[in-house]
Amino acid sequence: MNIHEHQAKDLLRQFGAPVSKGIVIFSLEDIDKKISSLNSKNFVLKAQIHAGGRGKAGGVKLISNKKDLKTEAQKMLGKTLITHQTGPLGKEVKRLYVEEASDILKEYYLSCLVDRSSSKIVFISSTEGGMDIEKVAIENPKKIVTTKINLNEKIDNKDIDKIILPFKLDDKQKTPAHKLINAVYKILITKDASLIEINPLVITKNNDLICLDAKINFDDNALFRQPDILKLRDLNEEEPAEIEASKNELAYIKLDGKIGCMVNGAGLAMATMDIIKLFGEEPANFLDVGGGASKEKVSAAFKLILADKNVKGILINIFGGIMRCDILAQGVVEAAKESDLKVPLVVRLAGTNFEKGKEILEKSNLDILSANDLNDAAKKIINAIK
Repeated sequence: MNIHEHQAKDLLRQFGAPVSKGIVIFSLEDIDKKISSLNSKNFVLKAQIHAGGRGKAGGVKLISNKKDLKTEAQKMLGKTLITHQTGPLGKEVKRLYVEEASDILKEYYLSCLVDRSSSKIVFISSTEGGMDIEKVAIENPKKIVTTKINLNEKIDNKDIDKIILPFKLDDKQKTPAHKLINAVYKILITKDASLIEINPLVITKNNDLICLDAKINFDDNALFRQPDILKLRDLNEEEPAEIEASKNELAYIKLDGKIGCMVNGAGLAMATMDIIKLFGEEPANFLDVGGGASKEKVSAAFKLILADKNVKGILINIFGGIMRCDILAQGVVEAAKESDLKVPLVVRLAGTNFEKGKEILEKSNLDILSANDLNDAAKKIINAIK
């Protein structure tokens, strides 16, 4: 789960990190009510959407007076921002963030995440702040310093010194830097965050260390024990189909292709998507119904795929282990009848009760193509939509 920049900064501030002062705005009336709390002549107005690249899309403005602030806020509220992370449809701006402007002297990059390969917590530091860190990693990898830490209740001061070493901070700056690293570490382990990114982390001309931008992602699977974090969820920023999928405990991610996929197991789902691409088409989604999906869950998944207008055909690929193929077949038949299926459907069943499953599909009187293996299934659905 993602949260907005202003929410991430509030959380960092609660844990003692140095963050610039700002206010969130949901309507133009909020400016008059809240602006007096900021002690600055210059302001930065930021569109709040769950995507990077806002500045290049006109979603970040430096403003020198309150009159211009209102004018720019009026233009920005309700605007659709299109960035490299939003996709071609963009995202509508429904809230803004106004903060005190900072005179920037230096910009750095800092992030913290869980490294699954080493089972450690990793901090990434770079002097190339404000830039795309992936681009820095490719073009100038020596500018990135990685520090891996074993999980403990607290982070050791020696590890903090390693993390901030590339920044070459003076004694005054090291104190807030230590507070920042402690705050980031504490949020990660107590709030089940999966990524905390501060880009840029800046030194101002007044020699202050400040988090100028912040991004925090949380582990969806841990939200049941983080009610305060769950309250920060903004459904306006999420794909409606993915929200519906979460209600039915389905792992679903919408993509841009034509072939809808329903699979049980994440690995098998990835393989199914790969083979569709191998034969020259694009998957419309990732959808994992899980190992023990019920008939109702399968029916919900089927309807979810059909709700996507881009879907021209559906490939169902099931290996019956815990999940019985006859249960899946019943769910598919019911959903297909209820939704008046009008696109080609290819089903490949293997494993527990697959013969009963095939029998149910054959007796359904629905136009369903049966496949013997994954290659056969991919070829049939691609030929069918052509």
